[in-house]
Amino acid sequence: MPASLIRPTPAPLLAPGETVVLFDGVCKLCNGWAKFLIRHDRHHRVRLASVQSAEGQALLTWAGLPVDAFDTMAVIRGRHYWVRSEAFVEVVAQLPAAWRILGLLRVVPRALRDWAYDRIALNRYRLFGKHDVCLLPTADHQRRFLKAGS
Repeated sequence: MPASLIRPTPAPLLAPGETVVLFDGVCKLCNGWAKFLIRHDRHHRVRLASVQSAEGQALLTWAGLPVDAFDTMAVIRGRHYWVRSEAFVEVVAQLPAAWRILGLLRVVPRALRDWAYDRIALNRYRLFGKHDVCLLPTADHQRRFLKAGS
């Protein structure tokens, strides 16, 4: 198992084996990442939830992560979750083979990967911009977003 953090109970709202990516819904870079995942995850291996949504807040609380100032992406599956560069590597492993090559980043020491990740994450609004409100999924992408009871 990759370097994941483990909780004593499975994540709420997720079906067994389901993977969700938590992202900042007002960040333009993060929204671009979510659109990239929708476009390239043809087998629907991952679902999405913004950290501002009720579902995102519930998952952040479950993981013991901050709910009001979130500076990373998180990937959650079962009792496991990943943050920062480990989350990135974990989610690209769910994509088609052409994108899995990015998983080779795992050979770079995590401290160095996380340092680079943090530089981008902490400056994402300045570098890429910010939406005034969390963008809502379009009708054809709505099923890709985690909703309570779905």
